Amino acid sequence: MDLRNIAIIAHVDHGKTTLVDELLKQSGAFREGQAVAERAMDSNDIERERGITILAKCTSVEWRGTRINIVDTPGHADFGGEVERILSMVDGVVLLVDAAEGPMPQTKFVTSKALALGLRPIVVLNKVDKPDAEPDRALDEVFDMFAGLGANDRQLDFPHLYASGRAGWADDSLDGPRRDLSALFDRIVAHVPAPAQIAHEAEPFRMLATTLSADPYLGRILTGRVESGRLRAGTTLKALSRDGAQVESFRVSKVLAFRGLAQQPIDEAVAGDIVTLAGMAKATVADTLCAPEVDAPLPAQPIDPPTITVTFGINDSPLAGREGSKVQSRVIRERLMKEAEMNVAIKVADTPGGEAFEVSGRGELQMGVLIENMRREGFELSISRPRVVTRDEGGQKLEPVEEVTIDVDDEFTGAVIEKITGARRGEMVEMKPAGSGKTRIVAHVPSRGLIGYHGEFLTDTRGTGVLNRVFHGWAPWKGPIPGRRAGVLISMEAGSSVAYALWNLEERGRMFIGAQEPVYEGMIIGEHSRDNDLEVNPLKGKKLTNIRAAGKDDAVALTPPVRMTLEQAIAYIDDDELVEVTPTAIRLRKRFLDPHERKRQSRAAG
Repeated sequence: MDLRNIAIIAHVDHGKTTLVDELLKQSGAFREGQAVAERAMDSNDIERERGITILAKCTSVEWRGTRINIVDTPGHADFGGEVERILSMVDGVVLLVDAAEGPMPQTKFVTSKALALGLRPIVVLNKVDKPDAEPDRALDEVFDMFAGLGANDRQLDFPHLYASGRAGWADDSLDGPRRDLSALFDRIVAHVPAPAQIAHEAEPFRMLATTLSADPYLGRILTGRVESGRLRAGTTLKALSRDGAQVESFRVSKVLAFRGLAQQPIDEAVAGDIVTLAGMAKATVADTLCAPEVDAPLPAQPIDPPTITVTFGINDSPLAGREGSKVQSRVIRERLMKEAEMNVAIKVADTPGGEAFEVSGRGELQMGVLIENMRREGFELSISRPRVVTRDEGGQKLEPVEEVTIDVDDEFTGAVIEKITGARRGEMVEMKPAGSGKTRIVAHVPSRGLIGYHGEFLTDTRGTGVLNRVFHGWAPWKGPIPGRRAGVLISMEAGSSVAYALWNLEERGRMFIGAQEPVYEGMIIGEHSRDNDLEVNPLKGKKLTNIRAAGKDDAVALTPPVRMTLEQAIAYIDDDELVEVTPTAIRLRKRFLDPHERKRQSRAAG
């Protein structure tokens, strides 16, 4: 059977997973009347809740006698490690571009990776049925982007289609019949070359592992594309690391291939096909799985380095161990090491004390997803403020800089530009009208300046602005960047908060907790309206006497507290604060709970 391997790449929310849904439906991967969830590829809980893809996933469809392996990729830069690995498995990419928004930073990031590997993209202008769609403008911008990324003539001569993923049609022209996706299928078969690996079918078996996962029944499983040879279950293989050292020798217990949404055992894997192997104990991502007679490993794609570090520590607050079941540093370490093995964009390092671990990754969202997964598994953690990873080159300190693209209403442009170019030390690159009363701003801002900015940005733009960021490069250290201006309200007592006390404290600032919630000494219960920290007592009840008061009792009506999401809490805290994460709660606290200890530390630092 003819084979085609493609990846679908695009910016966040441009409709990759929705399009894959339709491709599966129309190719007959589902039986008539089968219940299929919307965005069928987003299989884990967090993906469903947030509506974003986090892990790259494979599927396959049959179209008129050709098997097409499709890889759905995440759109956020934070999960770019997934995309970088996956692209080495495919022979072509379908680049989706929103006809209204045009190419966005993320589009640029993944496209540059695809072009560098020599892949020839098929451009699909999606969502052309939107009222503000401008497909011709979007197409011109895509061409300019390709030219700017140094595409060769063959890559610049790309085919383009007009589509609506949700409505399930794609056509060569705007005024086409708009019936189905057959034009896209035909274009994939015609434009994407068959895997070059087919020519090496007679050679010994070789395969580069690109994704690792675990199955409750099969144990460790590795997915990748077969580079040469054939393979049946029961064959003995060996695993080679990047530098050619043998990791292990093992017997393949199962060979699985993607068929629709499920993986099915197959008799034989052939060169060019994307398959999953089970049976190994140690082999991991970027290792070469090969026949015993092969000695040289396959070259693996280098991965962009992490840009931020967060310290994961044990939860040592007075409320520790009440809500979670996994609280020991040993268990936390095992879990983080397992994560670093599966996700190549994450690095884990021990700290001198041994009770905390430094986890480096691509961004706050990636860290947030990892912490969210861990808290759902029953872990209790204390998380520090993210710090950027710096480099030293030739005695000069370098820091990561990100390219930020902001779409904002015209009336808010002044406030946004002032924020990013002032205290946050960003540099404006471009500013142009984006149609319908919006302006597009492109700026290079140090990663440090963006930590904690997103919440402030939404406030400044009344929730209408869209901010996208992608790693740009390394630049000399830009000097100090001020943190949060407001101080915090700190509890001075331990117990259960009282409505009357909180009601009296409302004029002091915004509350983060409601009545009848557990508090402890040193816990942050709200934001102070001034710039200094204030210790308050949230347990103070009303003194009752048996004499009727002259005025009638005031009914206590509390303003609803501010509830922060995990990412907001991590971005909000200062260097001397931590986020306490348990399966049921997210609390903010000072690093040192004792007020005397806090004074001592501030004196030592000052």
